[in-house]
Amino acid sequence: MGTATSAKDFSSVRIVEVGSERDGQRVDNCLAALLKGVPKTHIYRLLRTGQVRVNGKRAKPDTRLVAGDQLRIPPVRMAERAEPGTPPTAMLDEIRQAVIFEDKDFLVLDKPAGIASHGGSGITFGAIELLRAARPKDHLELAHRLDRDTSGVLVFARSRRGLTGVQDLIRSGETKKQYLCLMTGKLRRVKFDVNAPLRKSVLSGGERMVRVDEDGKPALTFFREIEHYPDCSLVEATLATGRTHQIRVHAAHAGYPLAGDPKYGEREANKRFAKLGLKRMFLHAARFEFELGEQAYSFSAPLPDDLRSVLDRL
Repeated sequence: MGTATSAKDFSSVRIVEVGSERDGQRVDNCLAALLKGVPKTHIYRLLRTGQVRVNGKRAKPDTRLVAGDQLRIPPVRMAERAEPGTPPTAMLDEIRQAVIFEDKDFLVLDKPAGIASHGGSGITFGAIELLRAARPKDHLELAHRLDRDTSGVLVFARSRRGLTGVQDLIRSGETKKQYLCLMTGKLRRVKFDVNAPLRKSVLSGGERMVRVDEDGKPALTFFREIEHYPDCSLVEATLATGRTHQIRVHAAHAGYPLAGDPKYGEREANKRFAKLGLKRMFLHAARFEFELGEQAYSFSAPLPDDLRSVLDRL
């Protein structure tokens, strides 16, 4: 499956056969890789208008590809774009220092807040681009994602076995993902769960919004208070499902929106936490565990200094 490199290659319809290296990949992510330089918003528009087809059928963004599928890529007419340059040395150094584990199948980062999982939507270099630039001889793929402002454990696959293995485990709910978050308000119970289906929509600008909707996909989050502070609590959130923005939307739905959340949070509370030095959403991916074959993996990342200092001030 060839990879296009510049906009001039995109001017006619292409039918490409999906290779084994893209077996199980979402079609939106495949298109982002094949249509280098084309904005994500443009890719989603092609999907939304039915111009992308798999084996002759309209493809949705989350359609999973299978090796041997015939993928129709429509013409994409846009100005010639220069390939992004080399990432700044400081960013490469930061990503190298963030590596907390590696073996033949996986490489794991304690991802700093402010770095997206991947480029697109105005972001030139995400974690995957930075890692590939820092390690040009490695074959690396994202095994899952974290929001740009969420810090913590982010797993990359270094092998096909690792990628398909962990993604299958994520799909079947056989991984353990735990986050630390600061929930606003006074919790009525130390332990509670939110079982509320979530529906994702992509706004015209490409921004994703998620809401509780009975027609959405099943979503379940377990919350457990760890420390109590005045009018807020440090909480461990364990995901039983892995929907987009799940913890954020479930927290808000329960009446305890996350501190610093610009999309689903509470404006006055966010102003109060900003005065305490909170410069981002208080959400940290603390632990990721799974078993693959005979091997048990457990990755953890401590609460970073910027969030710890907010707790100290509380």
